[in-house]
Amino acid sequence: MHLDSPISATLVCWGNAWLTGQAGLDEAGDRVERLAGPQLVAGETGDLPLRAFLADLRVEGMKSLRLALPIPGDPLGLTGPPSFNSAAIEAGQAAIAVLPDRCLGLVPVRDRRGSSYAGVRWSVSEAGLSAPDIPSLSEAEHTLTLTMRAATDALLAVEGPAQGHRRVRAVDDGLAPGYPARAHRVAALAARLAAVLQVADDRGLTSVQITTRSDALRDLDRAVRRARVAAHHAITELV
Repeated sequence: MHLDSPISATLVCWGNAWLTGQAGLDEAGDRVERLAGPQLVAGETGDLPLRAFLADLRVEGMKSLRLALPIPGDPLGLTGPPSFNSAAIEAGQAAIAVLPDRCLGLVPVRDRRGSSYAGVRWSVSEAGLSAPDIPSLSEAEHTLTLTMRAATDALLAVEGPAQGHRRVRAVDDGLAPGYPARAHRVAALAARLAAVLQVADDRGLTSVQITTRSDALRDLDRAVRRARVAAHHAITELV
């Protein structure tokens, strides 16, 4: 899986909505399956449907789900161990189930069986107990706004040949019911900017212009990922 597939974010927000009574387990499961097909979790004795796995974790006292959106050199949302971090960084995403005495890391992998079956199989491993170093929602919003302004100034200074306007597809914030209004606002802006990042084009630019654009987009990507993680964690601050 890659960062442009928001399966971990969908699992986290709808799983948290279920845990806080804002949605049912079936509704949460439907939302995840609607995005990426059937969902299975790899277990020691065989694969388990995602809904059954989540139900079992709730019996164990699962408190919340956390989102990780790491890239090489920036393990956002991760706290180890190295084996889990490596798998999450390779996937570009992960969900972490927070239980009373342990955390479990879930990493999505495309699951294709034959010509017609396409879903997701989640690998499970122990994750670090310590809280990840992520910004608060207010900090993430402030940083995203400032970075967006700086990136806009930098990109406007880069004049390349006219290439027409590539359409940015309509996006929503991706959050489930129960999240505060500020989280929806931050997530919506982050989703919009993430879509803009996907259509950035370096064709026809000089090496200096490419460097300027790359630096601006890298900073914007970092701010977007932090805003997404902060927004997806915001519901846990209400309980």
